[in-house]
Amino acid sequence: MSELKRATLGAAGKVLLKPALGLLCRTLGVEAINEEPSARLREKGEPFALAFWHGTMLYAWRRHRRQGMTGLTSQSKDGDVLARLLTGWGYRVVRGSSSKGGSEALDLMTDALANGSSIAVTPDGPRGPARAMKPGVVVAAKRANVPLVLMGVGYEKKRTLGGWDRFEIPKFFTRVRIVYSDPIAIEPDADRARVDEIIMECERELNRLQDAAGAFAR
Repeated sequence: MSELKRATLGAAGKVLLKPALGLLCRTLGVEAINEEPSARLREKGEPFALAFWHGTMLYAWRRHRRQGMTGLTSQSKDGDVLARLLTGWGYRVVRGSSSKGGSEALDLMTDALANGSSIAVTPDGPRGPARAMKPGVVVAAKRANVPLVLMGVGYEKKRTLGGWDRFEIPKFFTRVRIVYSDPIAIEPDADRARVDEIIMECERELNRLQDAAGAFAR
């Protein structure tokens, strides 16, 4: 990303991003499928780990604002913009990624879950490859002995940017479909080979949910 684009994003994050996204999101027609199981966990005060792909995160973050969740963002300048936005939406923010601060971020995610805060993570961020799950969210859920919930987000009409994640921005007044998995239990005694299997299973399931969320009739 160019320095000019970073500077522009930084300025927008400070001044325009939160109100502009709030305005956009209020125009959207939202259909949520199978949200009840994760909503019941929230109502009972039981934490869970929520995962959605980086390219679809705009409405995913907005959907779960002011629910006492902890959000993971990268330590990059782009992550600074997202961290400010999430703080404004009521998230507690921890910083780190698989490429920088990963071990510390994993510990912070695990601690948040163990202390009763659900977490939200883009498991293919911050550099991709797109729609390929990295292990952190599964490992954190295993360590804290909490379920994992996967979330596909589809926009009927959107603009798709050209970065590695093909970042999607919904158009005003379009439809959004959100599809949640049932809570997925991660065996606390799973060995490394089993954890690797679970990561691949979750990647396939999240891609299935994402495809289902984006399958609007034409």
